[in-house]
Amino acid sequence: MNTALTNAPMGVPIGVQWVGIGAYVPETTITNDQLTQLVDTSDEWIATRTGIRERHVVSGDETVAGLAIAAANDALASAGMTGEDIDFILVATSTPDTMYPGIACQVQHAIGATRAAGFDMALACSGFVFGLVTAQQFIRTGMYRTVLVIGADIHSRYVDWTDRNTCIIFGDGAGAAIVQAVPGDQNAFFANDLHSDGSKGFELTLHTNAPNCPLVAPRTEHRPFVNMNGKEMFKFAVSVVPETMTTTLVKAGLTWDAIDHVVLHQANIRIMQAMTERLGIPAAKMIANIDRIGNTSAASIPIALNEAVLSGRVKPGEKLMLCGFGAGVAWGSTLCEWTAVDKRLAQGQTAQQATPVGV
Repeated sequence: MNTALTNAPMGVPIGVQWVGIGAYVPETTITNDQLTQLVDTSDEWIATRTGIRERHVVSGDETVAGLAIAAANDALASAGMTGEDIDFILVATSTPDTMYPGIACQVQHAIGATRAAGFDMALACSGFVFGLVTAQQFIRTGMYRTVLVIGADIHSRYVDWTDRNTCIIFGDGAGAAIVQAVPGDQNAFFANDLHSDGSKGFELTLHTNAPNCPLVAPRTEHRPFVNMNGKEMFKFAVSVVPETMTTTLVKAGLTWDAIDHVVLHQANIRIMQAMTERLGIPAAKMIANIDRIGNTSAASIPIALNEAVLSGRVKPGEKLMLCGFGAGVAWGSTLCEWTAVDKRLAQGQTAQQATPVGV
């Protein structure tokens, strides 16, 4: 572990800054027109209700771990680092390939992060924000200096492709960010706000299907697919998202005028539009790529942010509001300043070159 800041004298504050961002989505795309082969729908019907035109999905033996590793390597390239620079790995995923080993352990081995510990967390669409806030705490306590946070999910294997209410929404992908300790007066993360409400948890569920021991009564069978009460989840989002972002602004002592970009979980374009209207945020501040990527759950925020950085839309010194919300139900936000000087941009890469599958 790099101890330059983790062994700082007692009482000396430790801040956190961004040093890298990366993403990866599978090459295979499924358009709205293709979905008409599976369900009674149309491109116009889907686009009008969700904002989605196409989504990337895994094929063959592609895995969540594979997507997470690719995103991690992209983030390392962004930061100009190697796996040996990473002290801790946190993976937010609700669709792991294996119950164990954890995805974090597989990433640790694949990127050569020989000194790093890590674990997975399952918080679905809010997972990346929860992971980012958790990483800040590890750094601020002095336990770790450089943390890799990954959001990765594959929902194409868990949706019912005969249910047009769910199969049209989800895409597969992974996004990753690297955050690092800095002196407290250089801190780039100003405020956080996290919440959960288990009483509404079963409005969006994905059950496991493993059977009981054959010597005891069998368990109640559940459909092994995503089950979502779309109307209730929409009402949940439009009620809690403005509240958590406003709370975070107040904690930071800032107003919306100070915020350059808003990166919401890419759940539904109608939710994103409702947020801009309710809070009076100019639509130009909202970063959205849901039309091409779909809802990639824990990966959606870092995928969208990675694209915005590589396109030059997000620049060092600009302030960002990140907000995730979804199954659990859980929601949260973090307000920060973008501080990473992307090494991929120094090499003349663009969003398309750095992630040739289109992110």
